[in-house]
Amino acid sequence: MYSSKQLLQMVDETLAALPLEREPQGLYAPIRYVLSLGGKRIRPVLMLMAYNLYREDVKPCLMPSIGLETYHNFTLLHDDLMDRAEMRRGKTCVHLKWDDNTAILSGDNMLVLAFQYMMQCDEAKMPAVMRIFARTAIEIDEGQQYDIDFETRNDVTEAEYIEMIRLKTSVLLACALQIGATLADASEQDTQALYRFGENLGLAFQLQDDYLDVYGDPKVFGKKIGGDILCDKKTFMLINAFLHASDEERAELQRWVGCKDCNPDEKIKAVTALYTKIGVDRMAQERMNAYYAEAKACLDEVKLPEERKQMLRGIAFELMGRQS
Repeated sequence: MYSSKQLLQMVDETLAALPLEREPQGLYAPIRYVLSLGGKRIRPVLMLMAYNLYREDVKPCLMPSIGLETYHNFTLLHDDLMDRAEMRRGKTCVHLKWDDNTAILSGDNMLVLAFQYMMQCDEAKMPAVMRIFARTAIEIDEGQQYDIDFETRNDVTEAEYIEMIRLKTSVLLACALQIGATLADASEQDTQALYRFGENLGLAFQLQDDYLDVYGDPKVFGKKIGGDILCDKKTFMLINAFLHASDEERAELQRWVGCKDCNPDEKIKAVTALYTKIGVDRMAQERMNAYYAEAKACLDEVKLPEERKQMLRGIAFELMGRQS
């Protein structure tokens, strides 16, 4: 079996060799730029890992994995435009490096390219693969719309939030594993178990991201903490803080939420103190651990020798910062 490092190298080399030196350059230069920004490439690596569980030569799965990574980066490009973000992986976002129209059009082309790359697979498996991919793309758009809607709502429930992050984040990890297993001709039972493994791992990972945005070490987390607090983002933390606060705590929390002219450091400190007092840090850790345990249980269901599943367990440990 391939190591994750070997699979990552294959993905990076294939992305770098894509035939994107086409005209007009105004369309393709931003695509090359976005795909060159790096990252863990977790989604294509997961697809290749799932394929490698059943087949030794992963090359037949390589272009579909590139299709998934191209799609993922398309969503980031358009997300950055909608959020008016300035930086992505330490580099200027496309809509600022070029302009809004370029970001829209280059993103649209990335979406089409993603489907084109995904179709470069076993013809017999193509209908099933494209159904999975198209369904996932629709679900991710639904998740993005929920996220937008939540910005103007003050009554978002925990269940609604979990469904939003499932659609916006988890289903793409699950899709990667399901397509890899499908292309390798895995059993339906294994394919579904791998899908649920990715789905639960994605939920655990996103809740961990919510938690670390408040309680993480900036040097380890990779960015300044408190960003979600400053923009009043409807996270698991904020939703449960309002749900479980006393009347006094809720009133204090409400004073900080929506306060745009207050000192940022003071706001982060005050809201974090309220989270800790209310106990949402513990709630987040408990829910995160529950999804992580469910992910491990789903992987246990896959009917393969344990040694073949160790790579997937390892990448789950790495994502969650675990050792076991």
